[in-house]
Amino acid sequence: MSVRDVRPEDVPAVVKLVHELAVYEHAADECALTEEQLRAALFGPAPALFGFVAELDGEVVGFALWFLNFSTWRGVHGIYLEDLFVRPEHRGHGFGRLLLARLARECVERGYARLEWSVLDWNEPALGFYRRIGAVPMDEWTVHRLAGDALSALAATSP
Repeated sequence: MSVRDVRPEDVPAVVKLVHELAVYEHAADECALTEEQLRAALFGPAPALFGFVAELDGEVVGFALWFLNFSTWRGVHGIYLEDLFVRPEHRGHGFGRLLLARLARECVERGYARLEWSVLDWNEPALGFYRRIGAVPMDEWTVHRLAGDALSALAATSP
């Protein structure tokens, strides 16, 4: 059992896991990630996405994909965890905790202010796990998103 940086040869396995995550989150029809897209995001000329994988006996069984954010109040970067997923049959064995511990270490070593992520309100197993490791829900904040037609409509008003 180990956690390491994602490598180019891991891309097919990670894409498969992202699609499994979409099924778990009841949003399979919304997931269109391809190997080419993930490879470009992680290993292109100016990567803006980073990742770790959890391995068991050479098999990728989980992943964490993340990118940098910035706290203007603290004046330093942080990490935003876009996705964390461990295959159901491997949950409860410490893979999720190892992935989050690796992300926390990344923050501490680089002097980043925080590690943040979003979780679906109905995902009680994840919410309980995050509470157990000391994560605090940011109840006073509401995530907003522009996408699709609304994004295009607002963009069309730009000079």
